[in-house]
Amino acid sequence: MNEATIARWIKQEGERVSTGEALVELETDKANLEVSAERAGTLRSVHRKEGDDVKVGDVLAVIDEVAAATSEKQPEGPAPPPPEPEVQPEQTPPEKEPPEPDRAEEQGEKPEVPPARVPEMPPPETEKPEIDRPPRAQARPIEAGRPEERIRMSRRRRTIATRLVEAQHAAAMLTTFNEADMTAIMELRRRRKEAFEKRHGVSLGLTSFFVKASIAALKAFPRLNAEIDGDEMILKHYYDIGIAIGDPEGLVVPVLHHADRLSFAQIEKAVKRFTEQAETSSFSIEDLRGGTFTITNGGVFGSLMSTPILNPPQVGILGLHRIQDRPVVVGGEVVVRPMMYLALSYDHRIVDGREAVQFLVRVKQFLEDPETMLIEG
Repeated sequence: MNEATIARWIKQEGERVSTGEALVELETDKANLEVSAERAGTLRSVHRKEGDDVKVGDVLAVIDEVAAATSEKQPEGPAPPPPEPEVQPEQTPPEKEPPEPDRAEEQGEKPEVPPARVPEMPPPETEKPEIDRPPRAQARPIEAGRPEERIRMSRRRRTIATRLVEAQHAAAMLTTFNEADMTAIMELRRRRKEAFEKRHGVSLGLTSFFVKASIAALKAFPRLNAEIDGDEMILKHYYDIGIAIGDPEGLVVPVLHHADRLSFAQIEKAVKRFTEQAETSSFSIEDLRGGTFTITNGGVFGSLMSTPILNPPQVGILGLHRIQDRPVVVGGEVVVRPMMYLALSYDHRIVDGREAVQFLVRVKQFLEDPETMLIEG
């Protein structure tokens, strides 16, 4: 994380602050973080305003320890009024070009030269928005009866846009599809759901089944749990599974670290916590760090089929979809079963089509016969 955007100032200039008290909220690529005061004092001056992009090491504000008792507002910018009376009577320079217009303005005169400065060299405040706008948006008139609203994208939305484009350009991404009969899992959940919730304090959802099935399949096809580094493949023999969660500001992917060591209950509790954190943007950096494979569930929004995009540097992502009752042939007879389409997007540079198809078939087998996950560990 190299950059952030100032979301809001919790403390204002002139306010007293205590050591460890939150001063400002920063919006990063993945979550919002608070910056706390390193020492007690008075917030003397704020150097960056809300909406500004800042980098690691930038000064955001100055805390005055000496002025803590007086809590007097001392901004740095407006402090130089005293010199004005001294410069005014002394110098009324006749025709010096660079410095003179500024002094003339301070004395309230309307100089002849400055008009060039006003139209041709607007202050940075007017220039900055134009840099961020696309060329067609600079002078396009708004037609009557066709109202428009211009909203600056949040840092997370800008990062998502950049990363998705990068993912499509940097990887040889392909997608393979299959479908799973969810009858066995639905029946298992129906029988065990009440007892599971009483014992663990969380409902038995579908996510834990897909995490377990994915890990079992990743062990059989390790290239889908890898990344590319130059001319080398890094095969990872640990399983940090990212769970994509929808958020008003955009998709966020918290990570189940060492998911192969977690029980069904631990996975469900973690996913519940992730969902709550997404609503309040309260993820920690550790929650969002790493990830070797990602699972995304568009079915919660009603998606029947979609093509998930890779989450670099990962080379595989499993897409889940809505469970829908459909007629299927079982044992020579047409029956209605709860079916789900599965989608696996993969980086074809190190994952062959054969591996991708077999991986998805293995996930399908584990879901349709969940007991095999217990037998195969």
